[in-house]
Amino acid sequence: MLAAFPILVPMATAVLCYLTRHHPVHRVISLIGAGALLIVGLMLLFEVGAGGPKAAQMGGWAAPFGITLAVDTLSAAMVVIAGLAMLTVLQYASVEVDPETEAQGYHALCHAMATGVCGAFVTGDLFNLYVWFEVMLISSFGLLVIGGQKAQIDGAMKYTALNLVGTIAFLTGVGLLYGTAGTLNMADLAVVLHGRMGETAVLGAAGMLLFAFAAKAALFPVFFWLPASYHTPAVSTSALFSALLTKVGVYSLLRVFTLVFEPGTPAISGVLLFGAALTIVFGSLGAAAQTDMRRIFSYHIVSQIGVMTLGLAIGTPLAIAGAIFYFFHHIPAMMNMFLLGGIVQEECRSEALSKIGGLWVAGPWLGVVFLVPTLSLIGVPPLSGFWAKLLIVRSGIEAEYYVLAALVLLSSVLTFFYFGRLFVEAFWKPRPGVEETAIAPVFPPRAIVAPVLTLAGVTIAISLFAGNFFAVAERAAGELLDPLSYLRAVLGGP
Repeated sequence: MLAAFPILVPMATAVLCYLTRHHPVHRVISLIGAGALLIVGLMLLFEVGAGGPKAAQMGGWAAPFGITLAVDTLSAAMVVIAGLAMLTVLQYASVEVDPETEAQGYHALCHAMATGVCGAFVTGDLFNLYVWFEVMLISSFGLLVIGGQKAQIDGAMKYTALNLVGTIAFLTGVGLLYGTAGTLNMADLAVVLHGRMGETAVLGAAGMLLFAFAAKAALFPVFFWLPASYHTPAVSTSALFSALLTKVGVYSLLRVFTLVFEPGTPAISGVLLFGAALTIVFGSLGAAAQTDMRRIFSYHIVSQIGVMTLGLAIGTPLAIAGAIFYFFHHIPAMMNMFLLGGIVQEECRSEALSKIGGLWVAGPWLGVVFLVPTLSLIGVPPLSGFWAKLLIVRSGIEAEYYVLAALVLLSSVLTFFYFGRLFVEAFWKPRPGVEETAIAPVFPPRAIVAPVLTLAGVTIAISLFAGNFFAVAERAAGELLDPLSYLRAVLGGP
């Protein structure tokens, strides 16, 4: 039953946070719940590492007739990442988010979103994956509009409109699959659909689900909602979204298009390769053209979603392991960029590149910390981003996708350009209209400094122990490409 705790812990925390939202104790409850989710994720990861994938049948109904929760290395690792994201971001939010917004249910909505995210990670059937997506969508919409500013409402409407289109495609694909296979349990579908990828109904369902997950992940051509919405809410909300929302879409692509649909199907691989390549191009060029910090970050996320999806599209064990390692690298580094960007915005009273500057004089420590995720996201050795990109590039070369491997390298050059420009504008350039002697030293509250130092430490740890993290990614990739142990855990039998 430990498989149910990634859902039960954030769900219970959301309820308690809502009931106590007018009392300061709800912040403590929120942090305890986030810490408990991280501990649950680590326990699952150790359990799966020792004994292989685990499954729990809710209500005692044997698969494929009941609701199945299944945990393997990938889903357990993603729960750990979700716990880390919640703990660091909510610590930061305890200072950034004002009491009025908290009283409207900010912490409850964050944990409700975590419930949907973790539910998607551990569910064993497609219909419940849809249910958890909707939980995630509703709570994230609430986080986008909380506060009621015009920019937030505008961003939330764009976000919701495209995601609702994805929802319709998701349900259509689920309906086609159920009509064709008579089941929605993913392990059972893997058995029933084996050798049937040439059937029109199966390919149609695959196309619908591919579009739905692409919309959730922000792949080309359905990525415009992300840069239109991520810059509008609180910085802590943007950081949480960057860690979890699009990654659930990529996780679903990895899960469904290795387990339910046979990997390497030419029609699916071709669409994924094309979509991933264009996502890298449009995301990188979009980031290079922006002049506001969070818009740069948002387009950068789009480009890196393309790189992760490219690993799935190539489809070799090394490429899949590289895509999973990319999760480990990109999520803490990108969260830290948003949180550090929030400190820069607070100190300079703006996130426009033309209006910030002078921070190296005011806080050299901030510049040093800022360099850690910046250099990692660029891919400078020996930081984690270098190893992540090396795995994808090497797998592309081995599979003879030379143009795509070169595209990943080109995106790193563009990343160096726009993140390098951001660093120069924020730290080396004099602040416009302000004398250097008039700039006050940067001393944010400890509740804000602790998360950015923690995430910088995580990035450094992944860099120093890249081999250990790659071993986890390699094990997860092996379970995806050879799902026999997963099928045994869910369905039982030989």
